Amino acid sequence: MTVMPLQVTVVGGGLAGSEAAWQAAQRGLHVRLFEMRPAHETGAHRTGDLAELVCSNSFGSSLPDRASGVLLGELRRLGSMLVECATETAVPGGAALAVDREGFARRVTQRIQAHPRIELVREEVTSIPDGLTILASGPLTSPALSARLAELTGAEHLYFFDALSPIVEAETVDMAFAYRASRYGKGQEDEGDYLNCPMTHDEYVRFVRELVAAPRIPLREFEAAIAGGVRAGADRFFEGCLPIEILAERGEMALAFGPMRPVGLANPRGGEPPAAVVQLRQDNLVGSLYNLVGFQTNLTYTEQARVFRMIPGLGSARFVRYGQMHRNTFLNAPALLRPTLQLRSREDLLLAGQITGVEGYLGNIATGCLAGWNAARLASGQEPVELPRETMLGSLCHYVTHAEQGSFQPMKANFGILPPARGKSKRERARAHALAALGALESFLGSASDPLRIAT
Repeated sequence: MTVMPLQVTVVGGGLAGSEAAWQAAQRGLHVRLFEMRPAHETGAHRTGDLAELVCSNSFGSSLPDRASGVLLGELRRLGSMLVECATETAVPGGAALAVDREGFARRVTQRIQAHPRIELVREEVTSIPDGLTILASGPLTSPALSARLAELTGAEHLYFFDALSPIVEAETVDMAFAYRASRYGKGQEDEGDYLNCPMTHDEYVRFVRELVAAPRIPLREFEAAIAGGVRAGADRFFEGCLPIEILAERGEMALAFGPMRPVGLANPRGGEPPAAVVQLRQDNLVGSLYNLVGFQTNLTYTEQARVFRMIPGLGSARFVRYGQMHRNTFLNAPALLRPTLQLRSREDLLLAGQITGVEGYLGNIATGCLAGWNAARLASGQEPVELPRETMLGSLCHYVTHAEQGSFQPMKANFGILPPARGKSKRERARAHALAALGALESFLGSASDPLRIAT
């Protein structure tokens, strides 16, 4: 094993890159963290802050027997800086860890800028750096860097389209129609964490018909001229981020069994149970902004205002952000990466975040953790580590590096990628998975050769 200089270049200041930079710096490396914003915009970001959340403000369920809760617990045990920031800037979200998105990004930026071993460089990286490098350029990797990466890997890029949900001002939600509650009563004791807009069957049917018929923004062939085999295709959506109008096209009742399902949300005003419910989740700490849960969309802005104001309670809503589409880029990781997140053809180049094919905020942070640890181990002449398959992080990295290459699609934390667990019911198996993950992680930390050694 070749001992490398105690320095690393991290490309990308998103969730994965920020976490990777922090973990590497905590382990004694000098880090040069490159972030091209705000000089070079992405089309989806709004600020120059690090770790800006462009989609939901929720990190997923924090319950210990949920897949995201298991990964969240692992990250807390492993000392994730971004999870600390998320906890410090949390807003009410029922069983989910939701954050004030602007406060979260500011907190991460402050922590990174204050670290004595991290140098934040506000420049676009147009070629892959030499030497020990972590590439965490994210789903909106610039055209120039995408082309260089395609040349290096010799593989065709894959990409899909992702979408953002609209955000409205809370004071413009008409509480004569809407009511506050969390599904199945989970949330704050005195009142629920979500604003809920119930619909009758007739209101729901009219809404779906207008939604499906509404004009959409034409999807352009993003970066179609990029050299090196980058493939464009407006029909490649990630299943977990389908625009609501695409879901509605699957059938009249698709939304009522999906993001608008009314289960666990009885109308407190009595009467007939709602046929569908639109939930709004708090988006900032002061509670002045709420996003429409599951309403990522590609409708034109004019049509968003018209159609979404058909929702009871949103007739006079003021939108501070409309939904929009953006491109997500990722590599064919099973053909290119090791479970340590090293590129097979270049051991001093590690990748992290969505460009590896992991999905979800926690997955991005987790792969950033692993890349930061392994960069530090490589720099000190140690073997890079893999986490046990029983852990959610270990299985997530194993999946994206061992899945079928021809049909590879992004993957987020879920129990289906873990080794089988015993249990008669789904809940029993989920609890067994959670216990196995915790036990495997503690065993790993107790036996590995200082995988998380902190520099003094």
